[in-house]
Amino acid sequence: MRDTRESRLLLVLLIAIAFALITVDIRGGEDSPVDGARQAAATVFGPIQNGVATAVDPVGNAIGAVRDSGERHDRISELERENAELKAKLGSDDRNRSRARELDRLLRTAGAGQYRVKAAEVIAIGAAQGFSWTVTLDVGSRDGIKRDMTVINGDGLVGRVTTVGPGTSTVLLASDPGFTVGTRMEKTDELGFATGQGDRPLSVQLLNGKSKVKKGDRLVTFGSQASRPFVPGVPIGEVVRVDPLGGDLTRTIHVRPYVGFSRLDIVGIVVSAPSSDPRDAVLPARPKAVPVPTVTVTVTPPGTPGGAQAEGDGTADQGTDPQLADRQQPDATATGPAPDPGGSPGPGRDAGTTSGRTEDQQQE
Repeated sequence: MRDTRESRLLLVLLIAIAFALITVDIRGGEDSPVDGARQAAATVFGPIQNGVATAVDPVGNAIGAVRDSGERHDRISELERENAELKAKLGSDDRNRSRARELDRLLRTAGAGQYRVKAAEVIAIGAAQGFSWTVTLDVGSRDGIKRDMTVINGDGLVGRVTTVGPGTSTVLLASDPGFTVGTRMEKTDELGFATGQGDRPLSVQLLNGKSKVKKGDRLVTFGSQASRPFVPGVPIGEVVRVDPLGGDLTRTIHVRPYVGFSRLDIVGIVVSAPSSDPRDAVLPARPKAVPVPTVTVTVTPPGTPGGAQAEGDGTADQGTDPQLADRQQPDATATGPAPDPGGSPGPGRDAGTTSGRTEDQQQE
């Protein structure tokens, strides 16, 4: 349709009529004069609208589902991210509590031995230096760490420092086969040398081949000259096996270390040795023995009711065991003592015979 004067006039007329109908409909309310026309239009166009809606709604729903799926995916991703952050926070809290406990134990051990330590964290296992049982710590020469310093934790001896860098240091663990430390036995003061055996107990050679040692005995470090590389009194472990005597000058025992080398986290490097040997003061307290309850068993002889005999006569209840009663009951037919085996008359013999013998004696 071309834009002419007539078309513009027609458009203005239609708009005026529409506004007039709207005004009349609003003012008429429920009695509007156009209500009949509205109902007629609804009757005619209603089915058409329903048909069009039935055909169009699946498309609209699909478009809405696509749009909502993106929103739901974003929401799921956000929830997963929040969940991961919460898990990380909880995990870090648990780890912080565990590390706090380890640090507290380390400080208690250092205080018992009067060791001044520099706390450090294990940041790597193994090193490029070729040692098979080593760990790397996050402290180095900038922190005052030097080679051949003793390394401990809350349980006891960990190892010694072998390599020092500006910010890190390498520790040779006591479990390494190339590790050797002087030992002293608790109370007996027997001396020896402990060597690492990997994941097996330490092997200790006691200098006294006839020393008396038993399972459960405990060892500490003997200490080195000028306390390098080992300070004295650090707990090492306890004896789990003693090899039999073989006539050698030394005696071999096997010691389970206190330290778990596969779960190291917080350790301490002894930067200052104690002024005096702490001896056995750093060893953990022995667990108290738990008393073992005793059980008394009473054996009742068979045939005795309730495990007791009748008081007074020493005989058993006849109503309980007839055979036992028959053996213990005297013969009811016996009226006197047994007859004399030599044929001498007894109280029950014939009195006539005795009387006659008396008369003969009188005649004589």
